[in-house]
Amino acid sequence: MARADLIFRNALIHDGSGAAPIQGDVAVSDGRIAAIGALASMSADREIEAAGKALSPGFIDVHTHDDRYVLEQPSVPAKASQGVTSVVIGNCGFSMAPYTRPGIDKHDWFVNSEETKFETIAAFHERLRRNPPALNVATLVGHNTLRMNCVADIERPAREKEIAAMQAQMREAMAAGATGLSSGLFYPPGRAAPASEVAAVASAMDGKGIYTAHIRDERESVLDSIEEAAAIARQAKVKLIVSHHKTAGRANFGRTRETLPLIAKLQATQPLGLDVYPYTASSTVLLPDYVESADRVTITWCRGRPEFSGRDIDEVGRALGLATRREVVAAVSPAGAIYFQMDEADVRRVLAFPRSMVGSDGLPWDSIPHPRLWGTFPRVLGHYAREIKLLSLQDAIHRMTGLPASEFGFKDRGLIKEGYSADLVLFDPATIIDTATFEKPEQPAQGIALVVNNGVAIWEDGKATGARVGQVL
Repeated sequence: MARADLIFRNALIHDGSGAAPIQGDVAVSDGRIAAIGALASMSADREIEAAGKALSPGFIDVHTHDDRYVLEQPSVPAKASQGVTSVVIGNCGFSMAPYTRPGIDKHDWFVNSEETKFETIAAFHERLRRNPPALNVATLVGHNTLRMNCVADIERPAREKEIAAMQAQMREAMAAGATGLSSGLFYPPGRAAPASEVAAVASAMDGKGIYTAHIRDERESVLDSIEEAAAIARQAKVKLIVSHHKTAGRANFGRTRETLPLIAKLQATQPLGLDVYPYTASSTVLLPDYVESADRVTITWCRGRPEFSGRDIDEVGRALGLATRREVVAAVSPAGAIYFQMDEADVRRVLAFPRSMVGSDGLPWDSIPHPRLWGTFPRVLGHYAREIKLLSLQDAIHRMTGLPASEFGFKDRGLIKEGYSADLVLFDPATIIDTATFEKPEQPAQGIALVVNNGVAIWEDGKATGARVGQVL
């Protein structure tokens, strides 16, 4: 009789491909899927009766800002509790590494001490391997980070020598195992960069990496910004992933009817994917241009006035005796905010769009984070798939597993298939749902029974097991 480390018995197996599920057993040995099917002849050190539950590959969160989180809270509870087993970090143009500037700027997103300062991706990856988190980690290099390292004045385009310096850091990162380059041309460090600069840096990947883009504008100029990102990827000869696709601001409600056909047209001529989070509110730093067009704004953190965290910007304005939201921004910055600025119909169109992946885009260190940090994946499965039937369950799982593994080139991940890494989630399809809300955002999901990464349980009985078995992807 063959023996395994772990066997799931009588599970409804969603293999991550988008195919209809099958009933059966899944055996795990040495961190990998050893067998699938009717496995009565096999035994295991641990056998789990999974009748009535769904077994899927571990979810891959393709858009995160977990760079510090995986180091400082290695059990990564906000993600493990959702069934996430792999995260892509370094998005929106900002990454923890490489960091080669002298000193540490207090406004940095990630580098807040010498303990989180890594001059190279190789050093960062070595830290992850030496002290692994619970989850697998894939690393993007931020174009904004490279600009802050190499460009003397970020208010202007980079000069030839500065571009060469960024290219050198990008090549070094790719040699150390980085997944690709991210840009955030919306943000001040990258705003002055022309498309030619980003394409030059992306070309240093020699066609082997991914380029993910927080595009320059998700509002009135959204179509031009998608075209710009696509042109950068074509020039650099790399795959493009459009990050957290949306059309923001009430004036742009409904414009996914324009953006999605454009994306489909571009997909016919170049490798191009996209991700989305299942909420009508976004979250980033507090910005004067954003506060005026959002229906509602909640402050998520405020360094100088922490008592304003979690409060509505208009309420804060009244407390300070200020007449406009812009005045509040000037008075309390640096700060972060949640912006209620999207239309539910647009969110649904993007979620249902072919080859659309799911990413949380949560900010772990916000005092009052967006609920997407804890709720994204169960919300798609429970609300959008089960309750309103926007997607079938197998399609929703595919967008979280097999599709992102394929788009990002993660070998032996994203599918329940013999020989693949045993990254698995056991959940109840009838009860899985997010519980995180804007009022109480740090709430684990319901319906997640067990999360296994590389063959080892990392979340069980509503809590982290303490196992730290993540690998660098």
